[in-house]
Amino acid sequence: MQHNFVFRHPGNTNSRPGVESQGFTLLEVLLAIAVLGIAVTVVLQLFSANLRTIGASGEYVTAAMRAEMKMREILDEDTLAEGAYTETTYDGYRMDMSVSEVLAERTESLPVRLLEIYLTVHWVQGGKERSLTLKTLKMGKREV
Repeated sequence: MQHNFVFRHPGNTNSRPGVESQGFTLLEVLLAIAVLGIAVTVVLQLFSANLRTIGASGEYVTAAMRAEMKMREILDEDTLAEGAYTETTYDGYRMDMSVSEVLAERTESLPVRLLEIYLTVHWVQGGKERSLTLKTLKMGKREV
């Protein structure tokens, strides 16, 4: 009397005795590829959104530096006249400036006057117009 013992792996669902599973089914491979594709797509979208944000912040930094330089030029002028001015740079930034006297009734007896300066920088990014505004005050000599 001969006894045949078949040892099966607990996860083996093969119906034939002695045959072990040696790979993945086509369905398992397709599912793994689909999950991997979704994961790669999500990572690439996050990466591209990050690049757009870095580009936008770079434009804001450039606009802020230009606005600060122009504001320093305005503040360095000894005789600053009231009015509105517009200037366009060679690389597409438009700067709108306005100078007006403020608190005239409170400073009329003083030898100085207080000027309010607005400077707005406009630029186009991604088809949309962006802007950044700086505001400051300057004390100047009152002309008699």
